[in-house]
Amino acid sequence: MTGQIHRITQATLHKLQEEIEHLTTYGRTEIAKLIEAARFLGDLSENGDYHAAKDEQGKMESRIRQLEHIIRNHELVERDENAEEVGHASIVSVVYDGDSDDDVQEFFIGSIEEKPEGMLTASPSSPLGEALLGKKLGDVVTYSAPNGNQLSCRVVGIR
Repeated sequence: MTGQIHRITQATLHKLQEEIEHLTTYGRTEIAKLIEAARFLGDLSENGDYHAAKDEQGKMESRIRQLEHIIRNHELVERDENAEEVGHASIVSVVYDGDSDDDVQEFFIGSIEEKPEGMLTASPSSPLGEALLGKKLGDVVTYSAPNGNQLSCRVVGIR
């Protein structure tokens, strides 16, 4: 994670700050209570509740570190609802070669932290994300999928 700059919107930064505040206050308190309660159940080496609580604590602390890194290493970007070309935080509609014009797929170009609910995400550094950045309505892009296949799609919408 070192050196990586996370391009996020102000709204996402605010959401991440709220999440870290919740985890470092309420979350840590609740996990501590679970661990304390599990200790009273007996031998820690065979105590499933204790091990589950410790595992949950580890996951939470990992998420806190991840959030701290993003917050320390971010660059604010603005989402342009009227953009004429694909940029960071764009939602792009594409139709793949060989598919019907009705078979449109939408991708959010940006960080998984910003992903709108239920939408596919393409990181700007992924093959699809890189291919789409800077493209305009009607442009056709070709990129290499992770399995090595060459895929082509046409940009049919940008928002």
